[in-house]
Amino acid sequence: MALLEIERVVVRYGKALALDGASVHADRGELVGVLGPNGAGKTTLLRAIARMVPSTGTLRFAGADLQTLPPHRVAAHGIGHCAEGRHLFAELTVGKNLELGAYLRRDRDGVAQDLERMLALFPVLRERHGQIAGTLSGGEQQMLAIARALMCRPSLLLLDEPSTGLSHRIKRDIFQAIARIRRDGVTVLLVEQDAVSTFEIADRIYVLEQGRIAKEGTAADLAKDEGVRQIYLGVA
Repeated sequence: MALLEIERVVVRYGKALALDGASVHADRGELVGVLGPNGAGKTTLLRAIARMVPSTGTLRFAGADLQTLPPHRVAAHGIGHCAEGRHLFAELTVGKNLELGAYLRRDRDGVAQDLERMLALFPVLRERHGQIAGTLSGGEQQMLAIARALMCRPSLLLLDEPSTGLSHRIKRDIFQAIARIRRDGVTVLLVEQDAVSTFEIADRIYVLEQGRIAKEGTAADLAKDEGVRQIYLGVA
């Protein structure tokens, strides 16, 4: 059984159809990429999983029906969501932001261990531990947002365009960190515009267009698809 099962999910914003029967699954330990043009419904897909927008269809995670959960209970079930735009507590320190990521947990020793793991994953956050989050660079803020989402010790991490607006060097660091997160056993659902980097680290890829799954397959197989190569990878 897949860890995450999304079947025929529909989301509307008023009369606009954002997701039109999309179906996605992720097995435990997989890194699954979701590509597509702006407005295709990629962010809406993650928001539906996190129960941040109303939807119809099947949303199951680890056997639980997510449709029955209020949004604030999703994290408690093992889903971390690093939303587009980072949404940090800009007036608080890096350390306080990380602590707030573990607000549902009561295992203090485990929280301390995970905090150390996050500082090892993103060493710059150790250097900036006492710094106000709003004064960090864009890349440092993205690292903090990912680390904060991991502090709830999720089984599934939803990442929404984590490389947007970052330099090539910082993008490389972010993608290397995502690959390491997957190697550590966390299932990752990655929405991205950087198709080339996504293909390098993903096990499987979905291409979302106009709210529907247009293509799906292993990264190796889709990398041979002529349409994908031309539109997303920039090669003939």
